[in-house]
Amino acid sequence: MEIEIHKIEKILIAEIISAEIVISDVQDSLDLMAECDYLGSRKIIIREENIAPQFFELKTKLAGEILQKFTNYKVDVAFIGKFEKYKSKSLNDFIYESNKHGKIVFVPTFEVAIKKLTEN
Repeated sequence: MEIEIHKIEKILIAEIISAEIVISDVQDSLDLMAECDYLGSRKIIIREENIAPQFFELKTKLAGEILQKFTNYKVDVAFIGKFEKYKSKSLNDFIYESNKHGKIVFVPTFEVAIKKLTEN
């Protein structure tokens, strides 16, 4: 895994670059936040393919537990992916509600992720 830091004006955004899953449980998200914080960033971009598939099955409660950690530690995160492929109404509602608040967003592209993370 590589973490690339982007500086947009005075905002540091950590982009996670990996060909593998980097978040498969709550501890992985805590470790990732700590590493990004060490690099000076409290805003993170993570791609869909870097998250365990069970994250997108709300019945596992993994998404809720992980996102609660991001919220508790006041870390903004943008997930990049093609989330419309998920047919779960509850997941789509969850994504819609997350996007309304702006601290945790699900977006289609890197450019939109940067825009959302620099608005807050």
